[in-house]
Amino acid sequence: MNRRNFLKKAVGTGVLAGSIGNIGALTDIYAMTSDVKDSEGYDLVAIKGGEPDVMFDRGIASLGGMKRFVKKGDTVVVKPNIGWDKTEEFGANTNPLLVKRIIQHCFEEGARNVYVFDNTCDEWRMCYENSGMKKAVNEVDGKLVPGNDKKFYSDVKVKQGKRLREAMVHERILESDVFINVPVLKSHGSARLTIAMKNLMGVVWDRRYWHRNDLHQCIADFATFRKPDLNVVDCYNVMMRNGPRGVSVKDVKRIKTQLISSDIVAVDTAATKVFGLETDDVPYINIAHDMKVGTKNLDQLNIAKLKI
Repeated sequence: MNRRNFLKKAVGTGVLAGSIGNIGALTDIYAMTSDVKDSEGYDLVAIKGGEPDVMFDRGIASLGGMKRFVKKGDTVVVKPNIGWDKTEEFGANTNPLLVKRIIQHCFEEGARNVYVFDNTCDEWRMCYENSGMKKAVNEVDGKLVPGNDKKFYSDVKVKQGKRLREAMVHERILESDVFINVPVLKSHGSARLTIAMKNLMGVVWDRRYWHRNDLHQCIADFATFRKPDLNVVDCYNVMMRNGPRGVSVKDVKRIKTQLISSDIVAVDTAATKVFGLETDDVPYINIAHDMKVGTKNLDQLNIAKLKI
């Protein structure tokens, strides 16, 4: 049975379905053999069972390597979620080990500079420090820059937007050659889930407007502005409730999974299923699919499923 037929069968038999209380069953989509060959033909890679850096090594190799995305002399911006003054075990921020390894891959392909930032919700210095991101980025010569000052942002038009027609976007996004989006999967009180498209709210200054003017439509609208070249979803420690900041480590499930794709809608769809929901539960995914930002039809994609 080839990968595409397996996925179709999995959808039909409910392998991708489940409840929040049954995470083990949900991640059976990844319980395939690990003999997937390196290829540029995959639309999405799903990896289960390793540490964040090891999963990324295996996943990016299955996509043909970082050389597909980063060329010598490129300026790269890596956008994790660093929004909260929380330590790693709470699952509020992207795992710093994953970000560290991504930066290393970029430099191995000859990147000139790799910048990392987020427009944080808590005080930015404390977020960068206590998340472990500052230490991780500095160890591999990445450049961690602030996102807390309006002077870093420029006005842009969102030409395809329906509710969001303009925004103020961080200069590093506007000036980069390569944009790598690295969200953490977790619950969110307003959006239901925060994944790859929702993570883009951390590159804009004026996000309060989004919450007042149809949040789900605005999330989908902004995804039309500049699609990330690569999306890497951290599903290692997943905050199942009380997101996006979190209350207790009891809110977190250790799933040890990672999803990688250039298609931001596809990777959000897959992450939604890992969480135990469907796209109808997360309206911005369906809206973005209808706007042709990407596809939610996983059964039409070539998916590599790896288990470490």
